[in-house]
Amino acid sequence: MANFLALGLGSGVISLIVLILDIIAIIDILKSGMEPVKKLIWVLVVVLLPVIGMIIYFLIGRK
Repeated sequence: MANFLALGLGSGVISLIVLILDIIAIIDILKSGMEPVKKLIWVLVVVLLPVIGMIIYFLIGRK
């Protein structure tokens, strides 16, 4: 029983970290000097694909 509780708590912490990183990515996108259409596309990618979109943005989207 304790293992299930720890697993639930761990996944909650991971979800919170992903949420915080997604918010940071969205703020970074909105503050960037990109064209508005590119900003919209990146925000949609990060919102619709939270983990993958954030990773892709931080790896190739920030130029």
